[in-house]
Amino acid sequence: MKTLCKISVILALLITGLLTSCSSDDNDVNPPINSYTTVEDLLTEVDFQGFAIVTKNGNDLVRQGFGLANESTGLAQDFELEYRIGSVSKTLTASAIVQLKRDGYISSFNQTLDEFDAEFPNGNQITIAHLLSHQSGIPDYQFVVEESYKQGETFDEEGIYEVITEMVSEDGLNFTPGSGKQYSNSNFLIAAMLVQEMSQMSYHEYLQQKILSPLSMANTSKGLNVINTDTHAEGYNNGNINSTYPMPIAFGAGDFSSTPKDMEVWTNAVRTNWFTEAEKDEIFAQNVPSGYVDFGLGWFTTQEGNTTMYWHGGDINGYWSMIGFIPEYNATIVLLSNQQDDTGTQRNTIIEQLLPNEFN
Repeated sequence: MKTLCKISVILALLITGLLTSCSSDDNDVNPPINSYTTVEDLLTEVDFQGFAIVTKNGNDLVRQGFGLANESTGLAQDFELEYRIGSVSKTLTASAIVQLKRDGYISSFNQTLDEFDAEFPNGNQITIAHLLSHQSGIPDYQFVVEESYKQGETFDEEGIYEVITEMVSEDGLNFTPGSGKQYSNSNFLIAAMLVQEMSQMSYHEYLQQKILSPLSMANTSKGLNVINTDTHAEGYNNGNINSTYPMPIAFGAGDFSSTPKDMEVWTNAVRTNWFTEAEKDEIFAQNVPSGYVDFGLGWFTTQEGNTTMYWHGGDINGYWSMIGFIPEYNATIVLLSNQQDDTGTQRNTIIEQLLPNEFN
């Protein structure tokens, strides 16, 4: 059965962009917004802190910073300042898989994991497409590994892959692959491991060579455990500095930092011609009912009336992010915040206000 989320419950997003599965019992409602005149007014009302870009038909609805990038030094938010982007990194990982297919390393998104790792449990049932659309049923490793990290253990991607394998071997899949959809960071760590195995390059090197360098995204790179405050916005949680995270845990699923400038370049590339039309048909979920969101291959599709938005969001210690585009209006949205929002309320509210008020 196809599982869709109502727009009002899209964003139960936690560290590195964990999205809980949908429930018919979930009646979360975002706080009401007073009427606003401009997008700047909307972002001010929800107390957005970070840098925002919203364009429509070639015109800027907003392109500016809100609040401070560093409260200690007075550093302003900036178009070329770096922010952690969390699970927006998944759009890059999914695109690296598309590039593997272009380069002939894989022949189809329907190839199964047992073709690459004969010992992965239930690997003969799980396809690459299942990974990228969160239909694999593989449980999420994140909280297990984070808890072990707190106890003093350290992990690289190989170690986390072993944790995932053990979880599936011992407890099985959460559901039969293809029968449901549940957001899991495990899917994208495995996808990034596949990039490394097939290309015989590191995951980050492959992305650099195939995506970042060709698009001149010079300030998008693997994040560090501790940010460089000379180049990076400081992250905050309830007014307290919260910029540190063990980035190896987010491998392939949320470990990039980037700038508003680079994220606009990336979003515009995807909106226009980075993917072929045939690739877009495979990547973006189609025929989503109005008022719902569905998973594609590394991107969400949200439908509101006649307006379709393709997007992804991310959350990681001290930061939240979102990139998206609306083809009908040649619209691009980039929101990079340095204020943690564990419930996703800000992002959810902004989406729910923008779509009907600015793009319908």
